[in-house]
Amino acid sequence: MNTTGTRAPRLPSAVLRALRCSVCGERLSPGERAVRCPNRHSFDLAKQGYVNLLHAKVDAGTADTAEMVAARTEFLAAGHYARLAEVLAGRAADLLGGGLVLDAGGGTGYYLARVLDAVPAATGLALDVSAAALRRAARAHPRAGAAVWNLWQEWPLGTGVADLLLNVFAPRNAAEFHRVLRPGGALLVVSPGPDHLAELAGRLGLLAVDEDKRERLDTALAEYFTPAERTSCGGGVLLDPADARRAVLMGPNAHHLHRDGLADRLGALTEPIEVTTAFEVSTYLPRTR
Repeated sequence: MNTTGTRAPRLPSAVLRALRCSVCGERLSPGERAVRCPNRHSFDLAKQGYVNLLHAKVDAGTADTAEMVAARTEFLAAGHYARLAEVLAGRAADLLGGGLVLDAGGGTGYYLARVLDAVPAATGLALDVSAAALRRAARAHPRAGAAVWNLWQEWPLGTGVADLLLNVFAPRNAAEFHRVLRPGGALLVVSPGPDHLAELAGRLGLLAVDEDKRERLDTALAEYFTPAERTSCGGGVLLDPADARRAVLMGPNAHHLHRDGLADRLGALTEPIEVTTAFEVSTYLPRTR
């Protein structure tokens, strides 16, 4: 009996069927506030509803911090990337009638939730190394689950369990993408266009987006995937000083605020700034191996 008056956390059944024990690779079963395998390896479910399958602490500077997650949540809630979410959800609906949507590097679950809204018969799983982000992702949608994992390692998932893979501004592990995606599934990758936030980058001295990023993306995935379709979207948005700072603080630059006076330049922003948003949504199909 639950004596606290709150419902015990749980993972959607489709998510639990897809996950594997990160110690021995066996299937997982639900327990009281935990999931466990037949070999008695057990993983606690956090009160927010996500499960941590990692065996060691994450190196500093690797995962999004609570402050980065808060900045991203507030920035996205303002609607600055709503058009991207709409395009991504529409493309997912064209490709998918149901099944499991795996968001590799899912962060707070913002994009996964909109995909699930567009595909009512689907279930979602956000995989990310940041527990701070997954506290939100686990609650982003009633049909979503979340698991902490390092995307560069072999994933604690069965082979061919995902019907659709999302990868939005996140690390790309092509071999694992291919392994966990079912034959006939698809991979949707979102990357920044060359002009993305260029005005902000110029004002603050940030690195610009590589103009060869599209070619490098295709090359990185070429062994396992064939490009099928590419859609560009974005436009101009007016960022007030707080959201301009959040645009920086929600990304990797937040780990280097005291390098070359970036924190000072952020603090000096006092006026709204018009910036360009530019995104590319690329669809890839798995190669037969």
